[in-house]
Amino acid sequence: MPTVLALLALIVAATIAAQVWTEVLWYDSVGFRSVFTTQLGAKLLLGLVTGVLTAALVASSLVIAYRSRPIYVPNPETDALERYREAIEPLRRVATWAVPAVIGLLTGLGASSQWQTWLLWLNRQSFGTKDPQFGLDIGFFVFTLPWLEVVVGLLTTALVIALVVAAFTHYVFGALHFTPGNRSTTHAARVHLSVLVAVIILLRAATYWLDRYDLTTKTSDLMTGIQYTEATAVIPTKIILTIASIIVALLFLTTIWLRSWRIPLIGLVGLVVVAIVAGGVVPALIQSLKVKPSELSLETPYLKNNIAATRAAFGVAGVQDQTYSATATATQGQLRGDAASVPGIRLIDPNVVSPTYQQLQAGRNFYRFPDILDVDRYPIDKQTQDTVIGAREMDLDGIAAGQRNWINDHTVYTHGYGVVAAYGNRKDADGRPVFFESSVPVSKDSKLGEYEPRIYFGEQSTTYAVAGAPTGASPREFDYPADSTGQQQVQNTYSGTGGVAIGSSLRRLAYAITYREPNFLLSDAVNADSRLLDHRTPRERVERVAPWLTLDGNAYPAVVDGRIQWILDGYTTTAQYPNSTLTSIDAATSDSITTSRTSVQAIDAGQINYIRNSVKATVDAFDGSVHLYAWDESDPMLKAWSGVFPGTVQPTSDISADLMAHLRYPEDLFKVQRKVLARYHVTDPSDFFRSNDLWTVPADPTQESRTTDQPPYYLSIAMPGTTAADFSLTTTFKPYGSRENLSGFLAVDSNAGSQEGKKASGYGTLRLLQLPSDGVRGPGQVQNDLNSSPITSPDGQRLALSTYLNQQRSGGSSVVFGNLLTLPVAKGVLNVEPIYVQGVSNTSYPLLRAVVVTFGDKLAWAGSLDGALDALFGGDSGASSGDTTGSTGSTGSGGSGSGSTGGSGSTGGGSASNNPALKQALAEAQTAITQADEALKAGDFTAYGKAQDALKAAIARAVAAEPSGSATLTPGGTSTTAPTGTATSSGTPTG
Repeated sequence: MPTVLALLALIVAATIAAQVWTEVLWYDSVGFRSVFTTQLGAKLLLGLVTGVLTAALVASSLVIAYRSRPIYVPNPETDALERYREAIEPLRRVATWAVPAVIGLLTGLGASSQWQTWLLWLNRQSFGTKDPQFGLDIGFFVFTLPWLEVVVGLLTTALVIALVVAAFTHYVFGALHFTPGNRSTTHAARVHLSVLVAVIILLRAATYWLDRYDLTTKTSDLMTGIQYTEATAVIPTKIILTIASIIVALLFLTTIWLRSWRIPLIGLVGLVVVAIVAGGVVPALIQSLKVKPSELSLETPYLKNNIAATRAAFGVAGVQDQTYSATATATQGQLRGDAASVPGIRLIDPNVVSPTYQQLQAGRNFYRFPDILDVDRYPIDKQTQDTVIGAREMDLDGIAAGQRNWINDHTVYTHGYGVVAAYGNRKDADGRPVFFESSVPVSKDSKLGEYEPRIYFGEQSTTYAVAGAPTGASPREFDYPADSTGQQQVQNTYSGTGGVAIGSSLRRLAYAITYREPNFLLSDAVNADSRLLDHRTPRERVERVAPWLTLDGNAYPAVVDGRIQWILDGYTTTAQYPNSTLTSIDAATSDSITTSRTSVQAIDAGQINYIRNSVKATVDAFDGSVHLYAWDESDPMLKAWSGVFPGTVQPTSDISADLMAHLRYPEDLFKVQRKVLARYHVTDPSDFFRSNDLWTVPADPTQESRTTDQPPYYLSIAMPGTTAADFSLTTTFKPYGSRENLSGFLAVDSNAGSQEGKKASGYGTLRLLQLPSDGVRGPGQVQNDLNSSPITSPDGQRLALSTYLNQQRSGGSSVVFGNLLTLPVAKGVLNVEPIYVQGVSNTSYPLLRAVVVTFGDKLAWAGSLDGALDALFGGDSGASSGDTTGSTGSTGSGGSGSGSTGGSGSTGGGSASNNPALKQALAEAQTAITQADEALKAGDFTAYGKAQDALKAAIARAVAAEPSGSATLTPGGTSTTAPTGTATSSGTPTG
C-alpha cells in the first residue's frame, strides 16, 4: 500500500510539474513570463496568507477550547457526551492540525481567486473626478472599495468558522451546557466566545459602513445609483447601524466581567430590530409616502448625476448630436452634393458572401473562411478602398476521415495560406465579388504588397501543431496546391520562431505528459529542430497574456508590414463606477450576427457600467507573436494594470504606420454605446423621467424572425456637417415600442490613423442625428416596402419582388437579402440593400443580382447601384459608385404603383447612318438592351448578365467606330426619360 501511494504521489507531482513547466515555456515563447509569474505569485501569496490566518484562528479556537476545558471525574452515566469524548480522543491530536489545515486550504483557494482585486488595489489610480454624494475620487469605488469588502468578507468567514469550531469544542468538553437543568458556561468559554462574537460584530459594523458606498451602484426601475431615499434615509441608517454594532460589540466584551450573556444578547436583539425598522421599514415608508407623490422634483438632482455619470463612464458624453429634418423628395442630381459618400456604399455584404469565397477561393476542402468576413481599408491604385477580406485557414474537419491521424493532424496539415480580398463596392457581371487578392501562391505583384501568407496561428487553429525540421530534411507540411486540379502540391518546412522548441528529450516528455500523447516521444516527426505551436487562436493567446482584458467578439486579419496580423480590441471594464447605469454587456453585444454565426460572438462578461477601448492587440499569423498597444492612455484602469504587469503594454507611439491604417473603431464598444444612447441621448431629467423619447435598436429586417438586433455596419460616409467621407461604423434607432419609423442615426469616425502613422484627430467622434418622430421609414418599414414592391411578371401577375424571384427559382434558388445600409445623404435618408440569389445545392453560393434603393417614399431596384440610384433620382442621381454592372429594374411609391417598360437607344456626337460600323454596333447594343429587358422580366439573371456583357462590348465597338470618339449610348433614349428597363409607377396599381 505505501508503494502504491508513493507511486500515485509521484505521478501527481510529475503531472503538476510538467503542466507548470510547459506553461512557463509557453509564456517565455511569447515574451510574457512576468504575466504568468505575477498571477501565480499573487494567487499563492493571497491564498497562503488567507489560509494561514484562517487555519491559525481555527487552530487557536481548538487549542484554547480544549486547554480551558473543565476538569472533573468522568461519569458516563451523568454525562452523555463522555462517550463521544472517549471516541474522539485518539483522533484529537490529528484533528487539531488536520481540521485547521483543510479549512485553511479551502479558504485559501477561494481567496486566491481575488488576485485581480488585490493587485488593482495595490496599483490604484485616480480618475480625477469625484462622486457627488461622498466627494470621493471615482478610483476609491473602482479600486479600493472592492478590496476592502474582500478583506472584511475573508475575515468574517475565518472568524465565523473559528467561532463555530470553538463553540463545538467547548460543548463537547463540557464548558457549555444547554440541558434544561443546567444552562451554564465556564468563565474561560465565556471569555473566548464573547471576544470572537465581539470581533465579528465589529466586522459587521465595517460592512454597514462600506454598504453606504455600494448604494452608488444600486439599481432600481428608474436608474442606477443613489436616489432621494438612499441619500436621506438609507445612508443615515447605515451610520446608525455602524454605531449600534460597535456598542453591541462592546456589550459582548462586558460578559468577561459581568459573567452574564443577558445584556449583550439584549443588545444583539435590539440591533436586529433597528436593522429591520431603520434599514427596511423607514426607507419604504419614505419612498411610498414622500417620494412617490413628488418623485420628479425629488429625484431630479439624482437623475442628473446618473445621466452625467453614465455618459461619462460609457464614453458618450462628447457625442455630437443634431436635429436632422429629412426630406422625402427625390429629384435629379440630388446626390451631387454628397457624391463622395456614394462610392463608400458597400455592396458586398461580409455577412453573406463567405460561401462565395469558400466556393471560388478555397481550392481544397480543408481550407476554410470564417462564416463572417471582415471589412477593412487598403490603398489600391493610390486610392483607399473599403475591402471585404477573409483568411484562408486550415480546417482539419475538412480532411477526409480516412486521412485523420496524429501525423496528418499535427505535423502535415499545420497551416492555412493567404488572404482573399475583394472591393467592397464592386461586383462582376455575374454578381461575384471583384477580387484583387486571391492568388495561390501569393504573387509578388499583389496589390497588398509582398507578404508572408502562411497562417500557423488563426481562428481555426484549435489544436497544437508540431512544425520544423533539420536543414536539408524533406519538407513534411502541406503548403498549397501546385495546380488548379489539386493533383500536385507544394510542401513546406516551418522557418519561423514561434512556439516552443521541443528538441530535448525532457521537454518532449513534459509535453507527452501534459497532452497525454506518447507520440511526442515515439514519432520521428518530432525531431531536434521541432517546435510545438499551441494555444494558437488569436483570442486565446491574447487572453492568456492579458487576463485583465475583456476582448471584442471579432478578431480580424490584416496584411501589415508584410505579415498577416490578427487584430483584436481589448476593453477595460468595471461595474463599480458610481451612479452609472449597469448594462449587460452580453445583451448589448448580441445581434443577428452573433446569434447566427460562430466567427463572431457576444461578450460574456456580466454587467458593467464603465468601458474603455484601452488596448489594441495583434497576433502574428506566422510566428504567433503577441503585441499589446496602449490605445486609451488616459484610462486609469489601463494605468493600474500597466502597474500590475509592467512592460507588457507598449505605448501608442510603437504602433507602426501600416498597422495604424488598419485599426478601426471596435464593434462591441459601439454596440454597448448605442445601447446606452438609446436611452441616454435624453439629457433633460424631466424628459428622462417621463421616458418621452426612448429608443431601441431595430430588429434586423433581413432576418425572417426579426427577433434580434440589427448589427452595426462599416462603410465610408460623409455625415451631415462634415466635408469629406470617412470610414465609419453606423447604426439606426427606432422609437421604443411597436413603431418602426427611424428616430435616430449614429455614426462614429472609425478610421484610426493613416499610412503616415498618425492617429486620426477625429477618431472616435460620435455623431448622432435625431430625426422627426414620424415620417421617415425605419429599416423594418423599408424592408416591408421592398418585400411588397410590385413588378409585372410575364404573365401579367402583380407580385412582390421577393415573391417573384423565389417563384422563378422554385426548387433551384433562393433570395438572400444583404445588409440594409442607411445613409443620411442629400438632406434625406437613403437606404441601400443588395439582393443575392443562391442555389440550394451544397456547392451553390450567393451572387449579387440586384440592388434596391429607397429615398423618402420612392423605391427603385436595378442590377447595379448606379442604375438603381439613377432610376430613383429621375434618371440622374448626380453621383457614381463605380459599380455600373446591370440595368435598372423597378420603382414604386410606398410599395405600390403601376408598371410600364420602354426606351430606345440613341447616340450623340455623330451620325450613325454615315458610319456602317457604328450603325452595326448600335444595332447590336439595342438588341442587347432588349434581351436584358426580357431577361429581367423573366427573372433570368444569368441571361441578364450575358446581355449586359454584350451591351458593354457593343458600346465599346460603337465608341471605337466613331472618329470623334464622342459616340455614346444612353439606355433610356434621352436624358429626360427613364433608363431602359425601368418600370416607374405611382398611385394605385393598374396591372
